[in-house]
Amino acid sequence: MTANISKELRKQIYKRDGYRCALCDSTDGLQIHHYIPRGKGGCNHPMNLITLCWRCHGAAHGSICHDFYLMDITAENIQAAHEECMQQMEYECARYLGDYYAEREEVWYPWEG
Repeated sequence: MTANISKELRKQIYKRDGYRCALCDSTDGLQIHHYIPRGKGGCNHPMNLITLCWRCHGAAHGSICHDFYLMDITAENIQAAHEECMQQMEYECARYLGDYYAEREEVWYPWEG
């Protein structure tokens, strides 16, 4: 599935984030993540986009979790662990984007259209 992000905008977001994952600094498998998902009205505005590596992007969507190897995961609590991981990733993305725009004396508003 494609996010329909233009090549120019994609390059702009990669450059803004230093060609690294905004959360872990990895340069492996960089992808663009929508802070507000497109399915929930998120747009392709830079304030709603962040560069993530494939691992962080997967964690943000609940498909993998960085800390599973540290957790006592059972079949009964795997859903809760995924949800907790996704919430943590959402918080970290918001913190990164909020801080980025605050440093430029801009109000971070990812609902721009």
